[in-house]
Amino acid sequence: MNGALFLVQILTALGTASSLFLVAAGLTVIFGVTRVVNFAHGSLYMLGAYIGWTILGHLPQTPLGFAVGCILTAVALGVIGVVIEVVLLRRLYHAPELYQLLATFGIVLIAANLVQIVWGPNALTIPRPVWMRGAVPIAGQAYPLYNLVMLAVGPVVLGLLWLLFTRTRWGSLVRAATQDRDMVGALGVRQQILFTAVFALGSALAGLSGALALPNVAATSGMGLTAVTDAFVIVVVGGMGSVPGAFLASLLIGLLQTFGVVLIPKYTLVAVFAVMAIVLVARPNGLMGRESAAPRGAGEALSLVRGATPLVMALGAAALVIAILVPFVSTGYLLAITQNAAIAMLFAASLHFIMGPGGMPSFGHAAWFGLGAYGAALAATSGNLPMGVALLVAIGVAAVAAALVGTFMVKLSGIYFAMLTFAFAEVVWALAEQSTALTGGDNGILNIWPDGWFASASGFYALVLILSVGGVLVLRRVIFSPF
Repeated sequence: MNGALFLVQILTALGTASSLFLVAAGLTVIFGVTRVVNFAHGSLYMLGAYIGWTILGHLPQTPLGFAVGCILTAVALGVIGVVIEVVLLRRLYHAPELYQLLATFGIVLIAANLVQIVWGPNALTIPRPVWMRGAVPIAGQAYPLYNLVMLAVGPVVLGLLWLLFTRTRWGSLVRAATQDRDMVGALGVRQQILFTAVFALGSALAGLSGALALPNVAATSGMGLTAVTDAFVIVVVGGMGSVPGAFLASLLIGLLQTFGVVLIPKYTLVAVFAVMAIVLVARPNGLMGRESAAPRGAGEALSLVRGATPLVMALGAAALVIAILVPFVSTGYLLAITQNAAIAMLFAASLHFIMGPGGMPSFGHAAWFGLGAYGAALAATSGNLPMGVALLVAIGVAAVAAALVGTFMVKLSGIYFAMLTFAFAEVVWALAEQSTALTGGDNGILNIWPDGWFASASGFYALVLILSVGGVLVLRRVIFSPF
C-alpha cells in the first residue's frame, strides 16, 4: 500500500469513526445517567433517517438548507425521546436489565412497523446536493467532500458535548448522576427532569446521525439494527457513560473496519466483536469508563421461584393434551406451527433458567441455539452421522462452548455480563456468516432431513414434542432441587 493510498485509507477510517461516534454518543449519554440498556437507540437513528428524508426534501439543497434540516430532525427526535422516556422508561429505571431490554425491544418492533406504514416498504434515498458532490485532491487522490464533512462533524459534536458537560451547571449534574444518581436525588435535584433531558439529548444525537447519513445510505426499516450493534460495541469498548471513551473507541473500530476490509476481509466482523469481548474481560468498565454506584434495585436477578398453582398446572396439562392430539387433526400447517412452538418453549425455558434462577442477564442466548443447530447439521452432512448421534453432538458442542466461554463470562455481572454474552453471540454470528465454506453463509446448510421412523412429519413432531417437554421438565426439576 503506497503512501497516498494509505493516507486516503486513514481519512476514510476517520470518517467512519466520526459517523460511528455520532450514533454511539447518544447511547453512551443515555446509559451513563439512566443506566437503561436502550436497545431502541438504533430505531431512533432509523427514525432520524426517515424524518430527515421528509424534512430535507422540502428544503433548499444548499449547505444552510442541509444544516437546518439536520438540526430540525434532531429536534424532532428529541421530542420523540421525551415521549418514550415519560411514557415508558420512567417506570423501568429500577427494574432488572431484562425488563429494560424487553421494553426497548418493543419500541424497535413498533418503530419498524411504523415506518413501513408511514413511508412504505421501499428504501428511500436523497441525491447528494451539488455542493456535496465535489472532491478534494489529497496526495494525488480525489477525496469526496461529503466524507470530509462527516469527518469534521464528529469532533465538532465531541467538542460541544465537552463544553456542555464541563462548563454548565446542567452538565455538572449529569456527570454527578453518572457517578451516583441516588446521591444526586438526595441533594434535591429532580431526577425525572434530568433523566428526561438526558434521554432527549441522546435521542436528538441519534436523529442527527440518521439525517447526516442520508446522502450516503438509504433509509430502510432494518438500518437501526446495524446501527445499534455498532453503538453497543463502541459504548462498551470506550466505557459506558464516557463520551471521550466513545470517541476513542470509535477511532479504534473505524480503523479496524477500514483496514480489516483490506487485510482480513472475511473476518472483519469477527475482529470487531472479538475486540469488544477482550476489552470486557480485561477491563469490564471499558477503556475510559469508571465503576459507578448502581441505583437501588437495578440489576437484581429475577430469582423468584415458586411452584405452579393448580390452575396453571391444569392449563399446562390441557395444552399438552391438545399438542398430543394435533397429528390426528392435521399433518400440515397446524402441525408445523405447533412443532415450532414446542421448540420455542424449550428455548425460552432455557433462557429463563439462566436469567431467572441463575441471575445472569444473558443477551446472547441465541448463540447456543445456533451452535447446536450448526453442530447437528455438520454432524449429519459432513460426518454422515445418524440423527440421534447428531442431536447428541449438538448438545455437546453448545455445552463445551458454554463451559469454555463461561469461564470468562461469570467473572462479570449485571450489564457487563449481558454485554459480554452479546459480544460472544455476535462473534458466533459473524463466524457463521463469513465462513461460507463450512456454514454456507447466508444460505445455511441445506438438505437435512430426519431419518428412520422420524422421517415422517408426525414422527418428527412426536420426537420434538417429547424432547421439548422432557427438557422443560428436567429444567424444572433442577430448579427445585438442592442444586
